[in-house]
Amino acid sequence: MNNNNHQNGHHLHSIPLKKNGQSKQEEITKLFEEMGEQHILTSINTPLRPDAFDLSDDEKVKAIEKHFKAIMDILGLDLTDDSLKGTPHRVAKMYVKEIFAGLNPNNKPSVTLFDNKYQYDEMLVERDITFHSNCEHHFVPIIGKAHVAYIPNKKVIGLSKINRLVQYFAKRPQVQERLTMQIAQDLKKTLETEDVAVLLEADHACVITRGVNDVNSSTVTSKFYGKFEDPNYRKMFLQLIKR
Repeated sequence: MNNNNHQNGHHLHSIPLKKNGQSKQEEITKLFEEMGEQHILTSINTPLRPDAFDLSDDEKVKAIEKHFKAIMDILGLDLTDDSLKGTPHRVAKMYVKEIFAGLNPNNKPSVTLFDNKYQYDEMLVERDITFHSNCEHHFVPIIGKAHVAYIPNKKVIGLSKINRLVQYFAKRPQVQERLTMQIAQDLKKTLETEDVAVLLEADHACVITRGVNDVNSSTVTSKFYGKFEDPNYRKMFLQLIKR
């Protein structure tokens, strides 16, 4: 397992195995299933191997196409059908160049900063930023809105860049809590200010289309830094993002 797991208390060698006839592998599989159901994240950083980018994007597409074709074949689908025969390539290309493009740091959007010549020192809020992500436990969609605020220091950011940063971090297998923290921490670093607030509200297909099949619930996560830790600033932020 990734070393990050050891920092969060998940030690495979310490799993108490039940003496009910189940093998160790069955117990480990059950543990991972339970982690997925509880949406456990093991690190603020997206878990990546050191060799994650040894292959080019085109090499990854070719390899994923082969494996996805095998999955479809195992499912019994007729890959000679005109509607299906191009699916392995389409899925592979979508994974690498679209919905998981945020894994590659080379795809991080450039950020345009401007001097805060007006010495604006009040809250700046960008609300209702649409994002699409994918649950890292089931690889199904997470669709939501992000609300972001910051109090400028010496620099302000082009508004569209906030949207692009949100979408960049969303384009990877995610857990909503991690996505919230990644956006907030990156904005703190980029804007050189501690005063940042991020709130995400999203629908998870892993809840809607499987498991409990709950179509009514949504998930809300937030992270507040600096002045936004003050209840008064937090209240103002929450009022400003109300519909």
